[in-house]
Amino acid sequence: MDKIVMNTPIVEMDGDEMTRVLWKMIKDELILPFVDLKTEYYDLGLSNRNETDDQVTIDSAMAVKKYGVAVKCATITPNAARIKEYNLKEMWKSPNGTIRAILDGTVFRAPIIVKGIEPYVQNWKKPITIARHAYGDVYKAVEIKVPGAGKAELVFTGEDGTVIREVINDFAGPGILQGTHNLTSSIESFARSCFNYAIDSKQNLFFATKDTISKKYDHTFKDIFEEIYENEYNKKFEDAGIEYFYTLIDDIPQG
Repeated sequence: MDKIVMNTPIVEMDGDEMTRVLWKMIKDELILPFVDLKTEYYDLGLSNRNETDDQVTIDSAMAVKKYGVAVKCATITPNAARIKEYNLKEMWKSPNGTIRAILDGTVFRAPIIVKGIEPYVQNWKKPITIARHAYGDVYKAVEIKVPGAGKAELVFTGEDGTVIREVINDFAGPGILQGTHNLTSSIESFARSCFNYAIDSKQNLFFATKDTISKKYDHTFKDIFEEIYENEYNKKFEDAGIEYFYTLIDDIPQG
């Protein structure tokens, strides 16, 4: 049997520990006998990320931008114990977070349907896909371990000199702080990728936030989704026979 010929390589992101073993087995037994595999290889194992000062992670993401497709194995995001175990220069950031930020992508968790294996919830007849925004938030968070009493403030200084200042908390003693951000352009990209995925897969789209509590951060997500849907996707959803539905995150079933 002739092997399938690839015209464009895929980006191959090797991983850590057992994933390196499993990925090699998958290639050797399930891919290479049937496909003339062409890849651009990047070793995202923790030791190599440390050796390259994590430049290999950035390079792999840029390669994905170039070729448009990649296979990534699971990787380690180090904690204090891993720094000692691997003798790391520093506590390197999540490779997934770095790659997602560069690609401005959306993570879709889609179910894998296997013939002969019945769904755990028997009355669910349609697949449920989970979409997660892949930029900002905790992956780009700035954190402070507060040493003692003092005032914490959130300050924005505009290029035009405008200053917006909000008090976060008056600390009476030690505590912790975390600042997160997002970009309007990235939220818009996230919204369009969700709408397009729903149309391509003929799935209804449910979107939920905690906008009753987060009246600016989460509410901005809600407003952007609604505006893009009404201006660009309302008719497309009608033609596809699917619906877009917004609700408070408390009302989304938790599994």
